[in-house]
Amino acid sequence: MATNGTPIPLSRRGFLASAAGMAALPLASRVSFAAVQGDHRFIVILLRGGMDGLDLVQPYGDADFARLRPELALTPATGLLDLDGFYGLHPAAEALMPLWQTRQLSFVHAVATSYRGGQSHIDAQDVLETGSTDVRSLRSGWLNRALAFIPRSTSRKAVDITTSVELIMAGANQSDIWTTQADFALAQDEAQALLRLYEGDAPFHAAMAQALDFNPPLPLYDPATRISGAAELGRLTGSLLKDDYRIASFSLTGWDTHAHQKEQFALQASLLATAINGLRDGMGDSAWATTIVLAMTEFGRSVTVNDEGGTGHGTGSVAVLSGGALQAAQVMADWPGLDESQLLGGRDLAPTSDLRELAAALLHRQFDMTPANLSGKVFPGLNFDPGSRYLRV
Repeated sequence: MATNGTPIPLSRRGFLASAAGMAALPLASRVSFAAVQGDHRFIVILLRGGMDGLDLVQPYGDADFARLRPELALTPATGLLDLDGFYGLHPAAEALMPLWQTRQLSFVHAVATSYRGGQSHIDAQDVLETGSTDVRSLRSGWLNRALAFIPRSTSRKAVDITTSVELIMAGANQSDIWTTQADFALAQDEAQALLRLYEGDAPFHAAMAQALDFNPPLPLYDPATRISGAAELGRLTGSLLKDDYRIASFSLTGWDTHAHQKEQFALQASLLATAINGLRDGMGDSAWATTIVLAMTEFGRSVTVNDEGGTGHGTGSVAVLSGGALQAAQVMADWPGLDESQLLGGRDLAPTSDLRELAAALLHRQFDMTPANLSGKVFPGLNFDPGSRYLRV
């Protein structure tokens, strides 16, 4: 393993097996690790593209939900996996239910960052990864900054499996890079974005459409290959955390469901469940018992469905928590309701929880980081409450 940011080559076959289809940005897959002393472990999964929390954890007990989303809304009678009589889990994430049943899975609903720009993934991800309240106000990631304030840590190593460090892990703390010369395929949302971009250029649009219609499918665009890649990525991360590392971050893309969401989201939910179970398998029972995983996204989706069977960029979404260190299986939410008068801007799930507070509480719980450091150094401007309800997840 190299230090000081020196690239470490991987075999093409080995890297593609571990990261197929997982991209932080088009054509680039990223995973970050940081080593500190101690038994507790913390992993962040970035769900890039804007994950629809209303689809993953559906509030079927809200009478307005089915009315506003007749195309996407499910009930326990139509396949939704009931969680608590009000919320249900998308059936494509069924592989997570054993974790729910053993109190190793929870959700925080109606959660968001402070970003309200609405359209820019880049700006929204900047706020998500820097832990700031304003776009480009910080140029280091909150997970990198956190390394400096973990008590009793004598080693602050970090590594990315990518060609450059993800923003969430960028900063003053030393990092290594694992890299490869392999090319990466597009996730479905990225491919559709390129098609829309090329609509005004007939030759480019036709060439792109032809490539996407290739039969047999391009190997890294094939859903089965992407699911296999998610499993291997999870196992790879878990195996590293089983040994020397204690903090990790990686990205899953494909959540920008502007069209054909019913089919596209099912694959994405399966990828997330597969990656989380891969983490557990790679760690083994002992390491998993000390772990909390936080999966979060830059923004949610619009409540209503568009003419293409998809959703627009929104605001509130859901954060997914998993790991053997959790204390309960629950959906935590100050539910704002889905009546038009309760929607943000008349179209979005209104956020009632702050992702920064949630992340800070998890760092405090896992590593005994002080409220002063969390508020002043890791998440500047956050008034972290040491009595936060998120310490009880």
